[in-house]
Amino acid sequence: MLPFARVTIIGIGLIGSSIARATRAAMPSVALTGYDADPDVRATAERLDMFDDVASSSGAAVIDADLVILCVPVGAMEAAASDFAADLPPEAVVSDVGSCKAEVVRALTAALPDATIVPAHPVAGTERSGPEAGFATLFHKRWCILTPPEGTDTLAVERVAEFWRRLGAEIETMAPDHHDRVLAITSHLPHLIAYTIVGTASDMEEVTQSEVIKYSAGGFRDFTRIAASDPTMWRDVFLANREAVLDMLQRFSEDLSALQRAIRWGKGDELFELFTKTRAVRRGIIEQGQDDPAPDFGRTHE
Repeated sequence: MLPFARVTIIGIGLIGSSIARATRAAMPSVALTGYDADPDVRATAERLDMFDDVASSSGAAVIDADLVILCVPVGAMEAAASDFAADLPPEAVVSDVGSCKAEVVRALTAALPDATIVPAHPVAGTERSGPEAGFATLFHKRWCILTPPEGTDTLAVERVAEFWRRLGAEIETMAPDHHDRVLAITSHLPHLIAYTIVGTASDMEEVTQSEVIKYSAGGFRDFTRIAASDPTMWRDVFLANREAVLDMLQRFSEDLSALQRAIRWGKGDELFELFTKTRAVRRGIIEQGQDDPAPDFGRTHE
């Protein structure tokens, strides 16, 4: 039995279009409806035939849905939910894919006080965006973290969990605040560092833009991939999860100062110990199937 028969996706970017494609592949009998505030995106979704119906308004999109998934930036979550609140069926479950969960819980509860809300965060993505960037296997063997508020109907939580399992994801459940602290260090801070390093390189007066691009080594290339992520989404993430991000940034700054002192005073043993520890973390990520162990991060070379 399908966890949901009629699924609506609000926001047809990388994640929204990937959910649509994955649902088509894993649960072809599910009725899929899509909506995006941008008419050009709606036209692209229609051209790509991702949905059974692409609605012209969010209210029309949700009117017969039993699962609504908000795939919009965290800062737009409350406004997007308010737009369809009057048309949401009382039995529908509302979920999302935001990278911050405490703010999502607050926003969706404010906009939809009587709805069943099961927030979710598929920890998957690429630096690309837009409806043409999605692909059906994006969530395979990736974690999807559910953060239901206290008192949420357990059957609704299990239905959302089963939906994501069928898309190939592994499921974890945690409190919204705990999720935000975990993701602050595993996702948000790395993005902040990448944006900063790439920005610093581009601003250096003694290094021209052409040299930055021409001599990009592997490490810098990987930073530029992360720094190419959607700017609207990440602006909202940092503002919505500011307390956890600032806490992790402070801890990182202290560790960076210690590393600076070790380099200044020639403490090779300290450097070696740190690099050995971090290498073990990388091996653990590969062993858990969260990255490709192939050389050069699995890149193919013609």
